[in-house]
Amino acid sequence: MVKAELGELKKLLTQKNCTITRICGCYVDGDKNKKSVFARSFLALPDEEMFKYFEILRKGLSGTPGKTAIDMTFPLDACKEDGQQEFLLRLRDSKLKDDALLDEYYSRIISSYEYVGNYLILVVHDAYDVPGRTNDGIDMEDASDEVYEYIYTVICPVNLAEPGLSFDPVTNEFHNRNRDWVVELPQIGILFPAFNDRSTDVNSIMYYTKDSENLNDALVEMLLGCGIPLTAGNQKETFQTLVQETLGDECEFEAVKNLHEKMGELIEEHKEELQPLILDKKEVKNLFASSGVSNDKMEEFDTHYEKNAGNDTPLFVSNVYNTRSFDVKTPDVTIKVKPDRTDLIQDRTIDGRPCLVVALNGDIEVNGIAVRAAGSDHDTE
Repeated sequence: MVKAELGELKKLLTQKNCTITRICGCYVDGDKNKKSVFARSFLALPDEEMFKYFEILRKGLSGTPGKTAIDMTFPLDACKEDGQQEFLLRLRDSKLKDDALLDEYYSRIISSYEYVGNYLILVVHDAYDVPGRTNDGIDMEDASDEVYEYIYTVICPVNLAEPGLSFDPVTNEFHNRNRDWVVELPQIGILFPAFNDRSTDVNSIMYYTKDSENLNDALVEMLLGCGIPLTAGNQKETFQTLVQETLGDECEFEAVKNLHEKMGELIEEHKEELQPLILDKKEVKNLFASSGVSNDKMEEFDTHYEKNAGNDTPLFVSNVYNTRSFDVKTPDVTIKVKPDRTDLIQDRTIDGRPCLVVALNGDIEVNGIAVRAAGSDHDTE
């Protein structure tokens, strides 16, 4: 799913556009006991409660694709009878009206979700009449393509409010505030089926995680049956290791700068595309080769990729490429330049010492003080 598809579903989470049919919940204490369950018509909720639920549900659709909003595909085992996908399909088709199925769903989450403390499991059912769309992106409300029926789950911490003083307008006095148990924004979100290409994809889910480096592996494996993808941080580390091991003794400043520049060119070429830019093994290999990595080093690329990432593991460019700056660090100095201005930094040997030379263009400030480059009134090195 891309941001536009997540955004389309988020627009439904308003009183004007809402089509959610049912909301169910299970409150779980720190000992994994089901303390309370409820099920009700969503549109029958009081406005104040409905708005609070909208806020919670929107958060789980606010992730960054490939980082905190991750598409996961069911493996073949999960698609068999009594597999995880088949169970979720039955739950969706029940429209959350089968109490036994719901109770089983809660139990599966509780047994696999690793969390210390109280939390609330919320599940909603919706049937969205997807409007047709013209080639120039205009929705045609009276021309529906399909009905996207889905269930959407969020898992929210429940914590005591902070202690403090509150004002009593009756007595005009301040008193100790009662500490209530408050539902916080979700840590986890699960959308099934996924809404890929604005259509139902029963073979995939969208998985939201507040912490991009903690996917809650047990929940993914046991509840969803999906393989554990590399986190955004692990993708970055994998790419860095792949560069270092593939280049070996050729892993020099200019070689890494060339890789960075080639990735920048790729991003520029695909900037109009809605889908996030993802590179599979073949595309990463082509990236290395086009960056000037020698043929001798490229002979070992496949081995290094399989060892570090696995042959079928793609990499999101947004996870391995810094779009904000090109950073060069030494133990004592850090240099940051715009990602498209790597030409300002050169690797040179001066008086027998390896040096980084930075071209000084335009105004220069040192600790907020405007200065001129020594020896010249013009741009200099």
